[in-house]
Amino acid sequence: MSEQEEQVGTEEEEETVELPPGINLIGLFGDVSEKKAEEAIYALKTLEILETEEFEFYISTHGGNASDMFAIYDMMRLTRDKCNIATVGLGKVMSAGVLLLAAGTKGKRKVGKNCRIMIHSVIGGSAGPLHDLENEMKEINKMQEMYIDALCDESDLTRGKIRDLFSKNVNIYLSAKEAVEYGIADLII
Repeated sequence: MSEQEEQVGTEEEEETVELPPGINLIGLFGDVSEKKAEEAIYALKTLEILETEEFEFYISTHGGNASDMFAIYDMMRLTRDKCNIATVGLGKVMSAGVLLLAAGTKGKRKVGKNCRIMIHSVIGGSAGPLHDLENEMKEINKMQEMYIDALCDESDLTRGKIRDLFSKNVNIYLSAKEAVEYGIADLII
């Protein structure tokens, strides 16, 4: 993608929704990107500063950039120490979104009955000289291990179970019931 293409966006993508005071919710809709991470981190920090006891974090995403996912995840972990995050997965929670759903406060993670949940191994791509490709592959493997570690920390999945799922080399779709069984969510709504 060229710089020009990256800078072009719709007005809708650039608008931020301002909520009236006392409404304690944030949302992540669409691809996990640098812009979405910025918005989510700002909202998480704002709710923390306002000393919000609990808020809802709505998620509906096909996934996106792993680095931006980890930025949101790290902020969720910091915020979770001060206030409860009730994550709510609706429609689709896929790829990077799965960790964010699981990162809510345990006991307060909900998933819609008809929500599609999908996990898969980290995806990366690169072109260039062989030494650059080898270096990129090492970094992708590190990112994969970070993702597995985080998902183990936030769910009931073990490293072995995640590796078993990933070894199928396909996208793994879970029902809402399976998401609860795996400890990614706590309650079906």
